[in-house]
Amino acid sequence: MRAENSPMKAKSASAPVLCVDLDGTLLATDMLWESVLRLVKQRLHLLFALPFWLVRGRAHLKHRLAAHVSVDPTTLPFREDVVSFLAKEQKSGRKIVLVTAWDRQLVEPIVQHLGLFHDVIATDSIVNLAGAKKREALENRFGYHQFDYIGNTAADLSVCDSANASLLVESSRKTLTRAKRLASVQYIFHGKANRWAALVKALRYSQWSKNLLIFVPLLTSHKVFDTALILNALTAFVAMSFCASSIYIINDFFDVEADRQHPKKKLRPFAAGTVSIPAGAAMAATMCLGGFVLGWLILPLRFIWLLLAYVALTISYSVLLKRKLVADVITLALLYTLRILIGGAAIDVHISPWLLAFSVFLFLSLAFVKRYGEIDTLGKSPDEEMPGRAYIAADKEWMRSMGSTSGYLSVLVFALYINGREVTILYQRPEMLWFACPALLYWVTRFWLLAARGKVDDDPLVFALKDRVSYAVAIAVLLSAVVAL
Repeated sequence: MRAENSPMKAKSASAPVLCVDLDGTLLATDMLWESVLRLVKQRLHLLFALPFWLVRGRAHLKHRLAAHVSVDPTTLPFREDVVSFLAKEQKSGRKIVLVTAWDRQLVEPIVQHLGLFHDVIATDSIVNLAGAKKREALENRFGYHQFDYIGNTAADLSVCDSANASLLVESSRKTLTRAKRLASVQYIFHGKANRWAALVKALRYSQWSKNLLIFVPLLTSHKVFDTALILNALTAFVAMSFCASSIYIINDFFDVEADRQHPKKKLRPFAAGTVSIPAGAAMAATMCLGGFVLGWLILPLRFIWLLLAYVALTISYSVLLKRKLVADVITLALLYTLRILIGGAAIDVHISPWLLAFSVFLFLSLAFVKRYGEIDTLGKSPDEEMPGRAYIAADKEWMRSMGSTSGYLSVLVFALYINGREVTILYQRPEMLWFACPALLYWVTRFWLLAARGKVDDDPLVFALKDRVSYAVAIAVLLSAVVAL
């Protein structure tokens, strides 16, 4: 047996044929789940046909999926270490065959893209080429112990028993132990990513900072020292964050193809294949259920209804609205504003229409900043389309104009609020609030200037929470409010 921690030397053409699995071995993902996601995204109505396809067997299910979805192999997360190894083996003249439980129709573009394989053995509409069926097919084709095999899961163990030698990719300790008893394990391709760290990263906990908007009603109601209300707001923050994480996972599912074409987003767990789609789905369901249970046990019923509205609107955004012109940025602005309404429901206080109007225009401006930053990553061609969005590179200047205008409108709403009757009830010296206006004008103008210079990443709110100047402006606005009391 060769050393498990050092690469194998390329074998000659006289070596046994090398058979390679696809899901989890050549690819850091599972094509079945990838295909289901594409089906939901492209032809949602066919989702209801899945159980009927499955009743006729997994082979029929895969055949039908392959007939309705297409895969761009350039966007798939290949295991680079495996691809590199196969390239060396091919260069030495060794025969390499792709052996997969997936339908041949969907696999052909992958084979043509890599150009590494001499042949393909795949599932047809009748036989699902997995486990014992895969072993039987390989023995009939090459003979017992007349081929080497690269696999990754317990389902591959029967094939390893029939193979001359086995190579394993990121297998569990239990699978590896069993494989060593069945066959000669020549090499193990170890993954570089920490799966637990990737799982935590998939929650996007850094985005929880956006849910600090829940505390805005507590501040504006002047009840910031009420312990009961503080506890309610904290509970709402946690419940909201749990639900938000579940929605981010769903959003990443639907964005996986576009993310793989983005220079930064391609490193996200589902795009990179470091977290499986089933694991992500289970985690999303657990987080969402936890958020609703927490809210149901402690907070007012109105909080639950608004949280449900937030989840429904966010899923609608992920599935459909984010690919609709202008509707996507308006939805983002509404989702930020909905956080403020949720915060008000948690502590049972009335939200001023002035605050809602200010929020809509301000966050519409930030939503435009987000799209502006994404357009900035495109090439120089004005007709180049943004992956997964309805915008082209030529929309950049229009977006900057609309975004900055929205920001200035939010300051105008604030100025009109200062002259309203409602402000005299809460403040003894409302004229002191005028000092907040130049601070807000400065912040909006500076923010868009930085965006134009490419200094703001694709998440402007997270950028603001890391920006010292933004904190200085926030303190200035807060001081003006305190002095006005």
